[in-house]
Amino acid sequence: MGSTNMFSMHKHLNYRRQLGQGMTEYIIIVALIAIAAIGVYSFFGQTVRQQTAGMAKELSGQSASGQIAGAKTAADGAATDASQKKGMGDYSSAAAKK
Repeated sequence: MGSTNMFSMHKHLNYRRQLGQGMTEYIIIVALIAIAAIGVYSFFGQTVRQQTAGMAKELSGQSASGQIAGAKTAADGAATDASQKKGMGDYSSAAAKK
């Protein structure tokens, strides 16, 4: 009787441990996706904002040529930044630029 109860308790603890492991893996994956999204947004954020503003102006019947030109300029700047080799030592100069 005692050994069955002990086995049941061990099985329950093992199940809870597996649930905790799954939750930890999920949190790590979500954190990695968030870091990647922040990186992409730092390169293309201005472009996305300009294009969104252009679409809003076009939907309201106005010309969005200024926003389209701004989006092109921001995209060109992001492409220039992306083509340069950077390391962790360049972080402080990039952070000061923003």
